[in-house]
Amino acid sequence: MLKFWFRCVYVTVFVFFMMWFVSKLTDFKLFSAFDPVSQALAEFDLTDYAFSNLRPLPTVDERIVLVNFGHIPRGDIAQQIAIINKYKPKVIGIDSYFNCEGGLYDTINCPQLLDTLSNLFLSDAIKEAGNVVLVSKLLQKTATANNTNLIDVYDSLEYSDPMFDNYSGHAFANLITEANYQEDVKLCRSFIPRMKINGKYENAFAVELARRFDSTKTNKLFARGNEEELVNYRGNVELTDIRLKTLQNKNLETTNFRLMFYALDIDQLMSENFAPELFKDKIVLVGFLGDYFGDPAWEDKYFTPLNKKVAGRANPDMFGVVVHANIIAMILNEDYVGELPEWSKWALAAVLGVLTVALFSVIDEKLPIWYDALSVLIQVIQILLISGFVVYAFAEYTIKLDLSYSIAVSALVGPCYDFLKPVQSLLEKRLTKRRERRLSRKKAQQTNAHNP
Repeated sequence: MLKFWFRCVYVTVFVFFMMWFVSKLTDFKLFSAFDPVSQALAEFDLTDYAFSNLRPLPTVDERIVLVNFGHIPRGDIAQQIAIINKYKPKVIGIDSYFNCEGGLYDTINCPQLLDTLSNLFLSDAIKEAGNVVLVSKLLQKTATANNTNLIDVYDSLEYSDPMFDNYSGHAFANLITEANYQEDVKLCRSFIPRMKINGKYENAFAVELARRFDSTKTNKLFARGNEEELVNYRGNVELTDIRLKTLQNKNLETTNFRLMFYALDIDQLMSENFAPELFKDKIVLVGFLGDYFGDPAWEDKYFTPLNKKVAGRANPDMFGVVVHANIIAMILNEDYVGELPEWSKWALAAVLGVLTVALFSVIDEKLPIWYDALSVLIQVIQILLISGFVVYAFAEYTIKLDLSYSIAVSALVGPCYDFLKPVQSLLEKRLTKRRERRLSRKKAQQTNAHNP
């Protein structure tokens, strides 16, 4: 029995070695012809199907209201802030920088400075409101970049110009994506709640807005102790001209998409064509939602798990300001995504590997004729059951079970077992012969000892 389980363990160890070997092969781009396929699969996550298809439609979170500012000038943004402030919101978050790029503070490199009156209006509007949070940006200095290979090591922040930042709060708006530049394809699944910069914690934009609305909720977020949190996306905004009708009729359950937040377009806000109580004691997020509702712009737009295409996505589905709104809603609802610790992912894969090898060994010994068919069938059933369990756990309990190692083990156990079987037989034959020779020499020595 000990020999049987030892064999199961070393076959499983070989499976893990093959997983490591295959991962190294992909690092060398030996199969570059399959890169488009591999990239599409890499972007796919089993839980995406649950996000976009299996979860119930959300109810509108009335604590959060979005306002579009398109590409309007700073003077008009000042007017937007003044109008919003008139209706007494709890906090106003503006998802935009008001600074000179690269620190070149002159009218040639920074033409925004030419409109002195608009800048004064915006500064006064922010000061008058007294509850505005502007975004900042996490930066990595060249010296730090040269001393580390980690791209997510930040040591400084970029703020809006002092004429605006001095009268507002600030929080970093960086979201986790694999994009190399702003116009690149951006897939956002998670965010960093806060980061320590020069010995002081800086909150993420959504976290700071949630803190100003209800600090007890953000304390619970920090108590989780996670450096990175998955975003539990629940819904989007309706960016069409029927927005007002939907607001008036409250006919939200009949919509064919995940409507989660109220949103106002530029002209609706400027004409104050909305219910007076819309902003009262709310979190108001002002950001880019296109030049107009329905604008197919890709600017500041992300791919999320709510995308209707779960693999090989073609069009981004969510503006950045709506991503921040989803994070705020998750914090206020304490609706977090549970995750397995890293060690448990490997442990589950190892246990599955050992048990599968044991099952294959029994079938190979008892039903050798049926081994090939049954081993393939068992592998297929395992992969389907694991995949289904991952989707079910997320859809029902909001637990993200990353069982990719277990799926890989299920796929590799059969080939690895078949590969090692002749090797094992050869080793056993050699060990048997060596044992027999040793016994025969021992017997001969004993015979010689009795017959001097």
